[in-house]
Amino acid sequence: MERTVLHLDLDTFFVSVERLMNPTLEHRPVIVGGMGDRGVVSTCSYEARRFGVHSAQPMRMARQLCPQAVFIRGDMELYSRYSRLVTAIIADRAPIFEKTSIDEHYVDITGMDRFFGCYKWAHELREAIMKESGLPISFGLSENKTISKIATDEAKPNGELQVTHPEVHHFLDPLSVGKIPMVGEKTYRLLRSMGIVTIGDFRQMPDVVVNQALGKNGIEIWKKANGIDTAPVQPYEEQKYLSKEYTFETDTIDIVMLKSVLAHMVERLAFEMRSQTKLTGCVTVKIRYSNFDTHTMQRQIAYTSFDHILLRTVYDIFDRLYNRRLLIRLIGVRFSSLVGGTQQLDLFDDTAEMTNLYGAMDKIRKKFGKNAVFKAVAS
Repeated sequence: MERTVLHLDLDTFFVSVERLMNPTLEHRPVIVGGMGDRGVVSTCSYEARRFGVHSAQPMRMARQLCPQAVFIRGDMELYSRYSRLVTAIIADRAPIFEKTSIDEHYVDITGMDRFFGCYKWAHELREAIMKESGLPISFGLSENKTISKIATDEAKPNGELQVTHPEVHHFLDPLSVGKIPMVGEKTYRLLRSMGIVTIGDFRQMPDVVVNQALGKNGIEIWKKANGIDTAPVQPYEEQKYLSKEYTFETDTIDIVMLKSVLAHMVERLAFEMRSQTKLTGCVTVKIRYSNFDTHTMQRQIAYTSFDHILLRTVYDIFDRLYNRRLLIRLIGVRFSSLVGGTQQLDLFDDTAEMTNLYGAMDKIRKKFGKNAVFKAVAS
């Protein structure tokens, strides 16, 4: 059976939430990101994009390009709350859905046309999201994830686009090769140097040539250019998590040592999340006392993968949870409500140096092992 996959993407999500809070920002250039000169743009409105502003751009450059913009330091707690609201609306209606980032979802509605009509169902879901959240959202509807995602990009801002099976190549071929998911800046430059401008150009390349130029990864991109993508919609479950526990050989009440172990766990788990391009929206701390009484406490947080933010939360939960002053046998940390995304989302309060620091540490760990480097507190 031919699949039907819906891709939903909240338009300029952070800006849209800010406009919901402050309607005077409507139709004005708005830039959300770090406020310092070394900060970067997290997202910007379409009005700001006309001046050459784009995400991941240094804030200093954005100020030069569009000095008349309204600059806002982002509020991840607020954005996370609206992200969860939209996910709840989708979960209430969708048979199978996957949350791939804070503002993107895929829904598998294969077979829906027999009962309701896939496009009609998708349209009504979008209308419900806009009505209940107040946020603009676009969707693409087609036979797989790749085509649906590209269709969403073409439908923006605040639009809908369906691409049926007979229309796939006609739709894809004229578009820039940079529109293909997985084509980063380096691959894009290489393809352009080879005279490949459009998806249609790339599609016409023999797979042998693609393999020679780009390797195995290139073949995957070439398949997407041909409209081929068998990746399933992975059911999203809030209970997906990463966790670590540590059982002490001798029960202890040494707070300094306990917090050092917690810090070690947080660094390992945060590194694992970043390696998987994940963010967590919920932190849980577990304590088991020497008499085997076990207590846990969790807290929803703004989506993040930064150690220092997570560690503050873990320490605060631990201080609240550990109030009996009994010997501790086991402690544990769990990060759940995982979504796709990068630490770029956390750059409202952090400079580019902080992001570069995490990137450098992660690079060392990947090369020399997970234990190659830790902050002093976690050593």
